[in-house]
Amino acid sequence: MNVIVTDQGFVNDDWAHGFIAAADLETSAADAPAVAIDLASDADPTILAGRLDGVDLIRVDFPSFSDGRGFTLARRLRLMGFNGRLRARGHVIADQYTMVRRSGFDEVEIAPELAKRQPWEQWQARAAWQSHDYQNRLRGAV
Repeated sequence: MNVIVTDQGFVNDDWAHGFIAAADLETSAADAPAVAIDLASDADPTILAGRLDGVDLIRVDFPSFSDGRGFTLARRLRLMGFNGRLRARGHVIADQYTMVRRSGFDEVEIAPELAKRQPWEQWQARAAWQSHDYQNRLRGAV
């Protein structure tokens, strides 16, 4: 089972409803008690336009450590009005946690092996992401 990283620490995944592809949203969501969508890092978020209200969780794939398209995708989803849980999954490291949170993600799903190599203390060092945000510091100076 994968590990979920939040600002409070490593937690077990509490999502028990499964995930569907965005293309299957129309047919699968009608009778589902809760809806979660898997999105590839190269997905066009506009395919979800007008349908975000019925989505509880979106999980964005990070296929490699050097692929940052998921950050942009998260930001675009938030700007489109998505207020549900937003999860980054895959190749995300502790050094990227501040960017993960600033771009709109609520949590990160990582493999247990990565959690062993990068324990919570490494993620925690970046969990105070709001206090290090350039715009927040700038607003405080005004």
